[in-house]
Amino acid sequence: MKSIDYSLYLVTDSSSYEEQEFLSAIEIALQNGVTLLQLREKEATSRAFLKKAIQVKKLTDQYHVPLVINDRIDIALAVNADGVHLGQNDIPVKAARRIMGPNKLIGASAKTVEQALEAEKHGANYLGTGAMNPTTTKVITQITSFSTLTEICNAVKIPVVAIGGISKENLWNLKGANIKGIAVVSAILSSSNIQVTTQSLAKEIQELLIENQNIR
Repeated sequence: MKSIDYSLYLVTDSSSYEEQEFLSAIEIALQNGVTLLQLREKEATSRAFLKKAIQVKKLTDQYHVPLVINDRIDIALAVNADGVHLGQNDIPVKAARRIMGPNKLIGASAKTVEQALEAEKHGANYLGTGAMNPTTTKVITQITSFSTLTEICNAVKIPVVAIGGISKENLWNLKGANIKGIAVVSAILSSSNIQVTTQSLAKEIQELLIENQNIR
């Protein structure tokens, strides 16, 4: 499997966009520093999700950014996405790995060390841990403490990405945690200037990752 840059991981929310506006926003983000994209469509029908996945895949291919699909292994396979991201209520990582084979990327949400170790054991390539802060998305979240994030990072060998209400203003609250990146939604997609915001976040997260490496 190719090396993945998890540093600035964009999770999509198209609910406040028209179709072309959404694709334009995604393209701007891809042009300006997003390193991994997760297409998340909680409310869409399967047909609508597939259509959007095909459109987004063209963009991620153009900018050489890996695409993972939230929850839906069938959609991921249908568009030949790089992988899937699975929550605790989705199909288990072990079953997903059996379906998708050894070369696809599988991410898993983990809020506890136990969940993290289980996902790693069964073939997850990376973990998403949070929510670190209150979020403005429609997804129901439970706050994860910094100490829990740190414990998860120290317990597993696979990359951990922090998620949940992260922005430039609170990013440095993650100083000292051995994360490999941050996952954001609103910080980019609700910005009035996606280009500037994405560039700024990309620069800031690189500085944080370097600082965290120096601490260890």
